[in-house]
Amino acid sequence: MPDADLPVVPDADLPVVPDADLPVVPDADLPVVPDADRPGVPDAGQRVAVALAFDVVCVLAFVLVGRRTHHDAGVLAGLLLTAWPFLAALTAGWLAARAWRQPLLVRPTGVIVWVVTVVGGLALRGLNGGGLAPAFLTVTTLVLALLLLGWRAVAAVLARRRSLTA
Repeated sequence: MPDADLPVVPDADLPVVPDADLPVVPDADLPVVPDADRPGVPDAGQRVAVALAFDVVCVLAFVLVGRRTHHDAGVLAGLLLTAWPFLAALTAGWLAARAWRQPLLVRPTGVIVWVVTVVGGLALRGLNGGGLAPAFLTVTTLVLALLLLGWRAVAAVLARRRSLTA
């Protein structure tokens, strides 16, 4: 929620820091510079699409590596059969986190997306007759944490560097 004594930017509905005239993302240190003032920087819609694509690629990479390790045949069909529970849960995670609002944040967006993807994906896999060995639960949790939270952490570091050099 915006602070009462800070002016609000009509388009972004985020508080403005009086000294910098830049909206600030709540609970973050980085100012958000309007896209029109940053040539070559994707607009909000493009950032959402790229973030969603990164998440989908992370889930598919997790499934593909697992399938390569444990299965040989039916690469595409097997990939889709194994991936659908986690992709469905990823979608639910995006909806639960309202990830389109701030898709690049590790916390809370990334954490919510990760937890819902893991719990929902494993639940759907189990209901569909897929294996839920304890080792698989651990590997799934850790690998999806590394992938879904990791790319967001890298994006945050790059954004911080870019804002310090701008």
